[in-house]
Amino acid sequence: MPMNRSVPRPPFPLPPAPLWIAVVQARSSPGDVAANARTAAAHITRAAEGGASLVVLPELFLPSYDLPAIAAAPDRHVVPTTPRGTVPDGRLDPVREAAAGAGVLVLIGAAVGHPGRSPKIATLAADPTGHTSVVYCKQHLWGEEAAFFTPGHRGVSLDLDGWILGLGICYDASFPEHGRAAALDGAHAYVCPSAFAAGRQTRAEIYHRARALENTMFSVMANPVGRHGAYAFTGGSSVYSPVGQVITKATRPRERVLIACLAPQRLADARAHLRMPLECDVPAGPKPHRITYRLGTSPARPGAGARQRPGASGQAAPEAETVFPRVVDEGDAMGGE
Repeated sequence: MPMNRSVPRPPFPLPPAPLWIAVVQARSSPGDVAANARTAAAHITRAAEGGASLVVLPELFLPSYDLPAIAAAPDRHVVPTTPRGTVPDGRLDPVREAAAGAGVLVLIGAAVGHPGRSPKIATLAADPTGHTSVVYCKQHLWGEEAAFFTPGHRGVSLDLDGWILGLGICYDASFPEHGRAAALDGAHAYVCPSAFAAGRQTRAEIYHRARALENTMFSVMANPVGRHGAYAFTGGSSVYSPVGQVITKATRPRERVLIACLAPQRLADARAHLRMPLECDVPAGPKPHRITYRLGTSPARPGAGARQRPGASGQAAPEAETVFPRVVDEGDAMGGE
């Protein structure tokens, strides 16, 4: 029986200029949101010095991915939010100050919630004005996450200076329809703070290569390192091109700040001959919520312009040097996704 093909969608517009992105692979301290915010701030400053406009840190970075500890002491681990989704918690001031001082947009993982309600696994955005809010809540919960957290109910895309960024968190990337929903909203990149545990990096690579190729968009994954309670993480943070090729990847289990250029020409080249999102046989589902950020009027980023920019080919910058290296416990404990 022939398939009932949907009406071809019009070509999605390309971004107006390249986007420099920093993927932070780091370890956070279980239960110490304030200390982890300070650690994040140091990485944000380092990323901005490398010329990044967007900085992505791992899933649940602020409390650390230690699910039993979060469940046992939610008051210590969960960041309270207002009904509008803003985050007034003073423990996050270092993140706000680093984002504002550098003029960058920061995406960082947190557990968020209101008193008396089940918390959610979320991505927070700290913008160049210092405003911090919940922008996305994880829709697909992995294993024991579902025993404590409530899933989010809608997709979200960010518009950052004309770059449409579909948001996911870790296990979300396992679902092709999640990335496809972002692509059908015009996404140029799929950005996923993650916590793929030791031994699961191969799956993470397959997921993100596939989401990139099948949707002709960049795919970005920030993963932690170190032992977080019962779980061990060995990194593998990466950025993939719109045809599923590695642009940059952390190949060692240590703290890194990866700097990559997302070039519109890479999107144009891929979409000139790969038309899967435009010829999709499945009708588009619920349209993701769209949040807009503009960096053009923000303070100049420290170091921005100092790095030699690649040409239109979008060749990646080399990895930034290791930030605050630590010995990583490479035990075989298995955890989050």
